[in-house]
Amino acid sequence: MAGVSDDQRDQTPAEATPVQPTGPEPEPIRFFGTTWVNHDGGYGARRVGAALIALTLAVLSAFLLRFSYEGLEIGNVGPFLSISVVILFAIASSIAFVKTWESFSRRPAPSSDETALKGLKAIGFIGSLIAYFLRCFVEAPGERRLRTEYERASAEFNRRRSSRTGNPSARRPKRKK
Repeated sequence: MAGVSDDQRDQTPAEATPVQPTGPEPEPIRFFGTTWVNHDGGYGARRVGAALIALTLAVLSAFLLRFSYEGLEIGNVGPFLSISVVILFAIASSIAFVKTWESFSRRPAPSSDETALKGLKAIGFIGSLIAYFLRCFVEAPGERRLRTEYERASAEFNRRRSSRTGNPSARRPKRKK
């Protein structure tokens, strides 16, 4: 058989038939996959690990920024630039914290300013790390939003599936009034 691979030759007809949909698939969360659905597969350990890693990265980042500030002091750039850098990182971190925290509870609109704020969130990465750390105490970051979307999609799927009964072509035609 020219042009047929070994995988295609070995495939049985049962493997080739498409599987009937069993419902909507849950959306995976970074670092958690789909373990958030049933809180299985090491979900608790993943939450603790994600929180510890986020806190560790935030502390290391703060030390990095401190060393950068000391470099500015050694370079004797003046008080205006030194204070401006501190204020810039403080504002950027607070905006990044707020935007990251909001992203856990609602999906941003496709045309929103989230793309415009990516640079600011990159500068204020410590705020994003702290938001991630704090959210891990309650749930996997974004779990509540995804759970409501998943439950709504499952209910809609079940409602659509239950309303279809029998073969539509075998139904009797409706009587004219």
